[in-house]
Amino acid sequence: MSASAAGKVEEVFRREAGRVLATLIRLLGDFDMAEEAQQDAFAAALEQWPTQGMPDNPRAWLISAGRNKAIDRIRRDVFFREKIYDRELAAAQGDVLAEIDESDEAIFGDDRLRLIFTCCHPALSEEAQIALTLREVCGLSTQAVARAFLVNEETMAQRLVRAKRKIRDAGIPYETPDPSVLDQRIDGVLAVVYGVFTEGYAATAGAQLIDVELCAEAIRLGRLLDTLLPANTGVMGLLALMLLHDARRSSRVSDAGEVVLLDDQDRSQWDQSEISEGLTLLDKSLSARGQVSPYAVQAAIAALHVRAGDKQATDWPQIVGLYEVLLRLQPTPVIELNHAVAVSMVDGPARALDLVDSLAARGRVTQYHLLHAARGRFLQQLGRIEEAREAYGTALKTATLEPERRFLAARIAAI
Repeated sequence: MSASAAGKVEEVFRREAGRVLATLIRLLGDFDMAEEAQQDAFAAALEQWPTQGMPDNPRAWLISAGRNKAIDRIRRDVFFREKIYDRELAAAQGDVLAEIDESDEAIFGDDRLRLIFTCCHPALSEEAQIALTLREVCGLSTQAVARAFLVNEETMAQRLVRAKRKIRDAGIPYETPDPSVLDQRIDGVLAVVYGVFTEGYAATAGAQLIDVELCAEAIRLGRLLDTLLPANTGVMGLLALMLLHDARRSSRVSDAGEVVLLDDQDRSQWDQSEISEGLTLLDKSLSARGQVSPYAVQAAIAALHVRAGDKQATDWPQIVGLYEVLLRLQPTPVIELNHAVAVSMVDGPARALDLVDSLAARGRVTQYHLLHAARGRFLQQLGRIEEAREAYGTALKTATLEPERRFLAARIAAI
């Protein structure tokens, strides 16, 4: 196979793998079977497309190929033939595009969004909903999902296995939820979409800080949600938050691929159209009736950054106040850490170091490299150089993203 042909298949895989898997899970009703079918479909594409040419609709071809491979496997397996063959075969009949229920299509307009709602099933804990959906529907690695929950990869792998087993053993149906219950599942759905964006905005591992395609996919899903639930303050807040962060994307990495901190970013590179759209959505979310969404509070913090003409103009006291509101709404270790960083800009590094040490003493974030990096920064500002070097070294040991590792190594070298 030529390198160009393999490259085209790889490009389709990056673009379509998650949506192909989403459809196959819906058709087959089984995560593991759908994953095998997806792998079989892409293997068939690697074999056939270089000689037969790429189909006009690669995603439909892959879904059809995966479905057919799954049917063949079902036919060969006595257990599946006896237990679920009739249901699976009936679900896999006919043209792939015709199988999408028209009423569902009119409601969701997207197979991945449909399956995110389906997988955020109330029979599972919210953590299990989010973790399983990020891994199986959105295609994030187990390592990335583990980072989102501040646990190690092995622990998260075990949790994912247990969630799948519960779905199978309890017979939880893979049914699209009725529109009347979408609001009951929206918290999990929003957390999934934000998890996708977070992994795109600052990848867990690899050579690149930003995965532009993941950021774009999360924003695409956010826009679909805003159309689906136009009055939902959480949806508006999340979309505003993603747009305000994404507006700074091009300035966060230097031409050499190095991390550029907010204070050093070229603000002329920020995307003003995204900022304008994000600010409009934020105003709508904050002015709507009902409880303020944690995403809207985070978006309000992002808005203070993008509205400041330079780093000296940033309203840090107001940012600290917003983080204190956010801690009441969503008391997570990451928000505690961000609050401490904001406090350092108002009350100085000594107070911030006390907050970070208190957070670390509770033991939940000992492997979170950004905590150790922040601690190193505060120690450095206090002139405690050897302790700062040690903290940066711990951050370097736990960081897995190459640009961040280079940034931390440079910090160590500088002191």
